[in-house]
Amino acid sequence: MDLKTRISDATKAAMKAREKERVAALRLVGAEIKRVEVDERKELDDADVLVVLDRMRKQRNDSLTQYRDAGRDDLADKEQFELDLIQEFLPQALSQDELAGLVDAAIQAAGAESMKDMGKVMGQLKPQVQGRADMGQVSALVKARLG
Repeated sequence: MDLKTRISDATKAAMKAREKERVAALRLVGAEIKRVEVDERKELDDADVLVVLDRMRKQRNDSLTQYRDAGRDDLADKEQFELDLIQEFLPQALSQDELAGLVDAAIQAAGAESMKDMGKVMGQLKPQVQGRADMGQVSALVKARLG
């Protein structure tokens, strides 16, 4: 079952169960997917939906940090709830060892020898790790390996 269908089904189930917070968060996810579809004028496939979910996850993490630092636990709890809900639809996160193995394989496949080749390596890695690892962490790992 594709991701958009899973999100839609989860929304319907939450509505039937009368889970107001969950319905609101799922509608937020659905609205963001729909917004991207309208903006780009195309039907999103699973890979595109993963990009949207990954971006939403990153936004929630940033907001969560800011709210906790400001002592706004009420808003932080809401962001944490939305973050947990988004995580349900993302694939299993990669472990450090799995990520390191993928980075090493991408470096070899691209024939990368220096930082000049970082773009090639990231281009190969992005589809493999999208939604499964933080791209900032991946970038730092690639820099460490090439530098």
